[in-house]
Amino acid sequence: MIVSSTNYLQFDFVVSGTEQTELLIGLLADKGFAGFEEKDDLLTAYISEDDFSEVEFSGITNLLPQCAYRRSWVESVNWNQQWERSFEPVRVNQFAAIRADFHEPIVDVQYEIIITPKMSFGTGHHATTCLMIEQMSNLDLHHKNVLDFGTGTGILAILAEKMGAGKVLAIDNDDWSIANLRENIAANDCTRILVLQEHELPEGEIYDIILENINLNVIAAGIPSLSRISKPGTCVILSGFLKSDVAALIPVLDVHHFLIAHEANKGEWACLVLIYN
Repeated sequence: MIVSSTNYLQFDFVVSGTEQTELLIGLLADKGFAGFEEKDDLLTAYISEDDFSEVEFSGITNLLPQCAYRRSWVESVNWNQQWERSFEPVRVNQFAAIRADFHEPIVDVQYEIIITPKMSFGTGHHATTCLMIEQMSNLDLHHKNVLDFGTGTGILAILAEKMGAGKVLAIDNDDWSIANLRENIAANDCTRILVLQEHELPEGEIYDIILENINLNVIAAGIPSLSRISKPGTCVILSGFLKSDVAALIPVLDVHHFLIAHEANKGEWACLVLIYN
């Protein structure tokens, strides 16, 4: 159990539909919000008071002026209990399911992933995580060398091992995510995932499969480094950005020899499957 002495801010947003909810989650996650609960027309989002910036938050609310919200405080002793109570299993077709250890096993899918539903981003509920998993279902990962950059709770890294990857490097820069990731690796009996706390893409090793579900700015800035750890035929799956952002990525992808093999969308969110040549 991770114990935090930090208090948290809770924001309850009145939302109108799935697309607005997913857009808001993406914008908030990019600014440090670390947990989300969805119920009917209400989205609840949490952020530690240490990570909260009034200026950055105002930038988000200015983009969505029609989205009313209420702010409150949550003491550190209670915040994760609230999150755990609201966590529901996630299914991605018949391919994968994500559940907590207090849920009943889900037996009618190929892969079941068990996570401790701490408030780190990446519980499988967000559209971009589902998009990443859907695209992974089309790959053969047996004996492949896989990198999961911005791993969060480790769902994609854990799935990669379950799909037969020979070695998986899971990287995140957040203390909370790294601690939760280690819990989730143990819960799934994974043995081939190496955990690294780092801000940047590693260099010195070449990967067969690279997974990045972060945000547009981090992805765009990292494409030159991405090319240095790829080889002809390396498959890269990117998400964490909007459909409208894809055009901005195309020139830099072209310069660094990445071809877009496929684009998938869910609501306003996009996922690109790239091949390095």
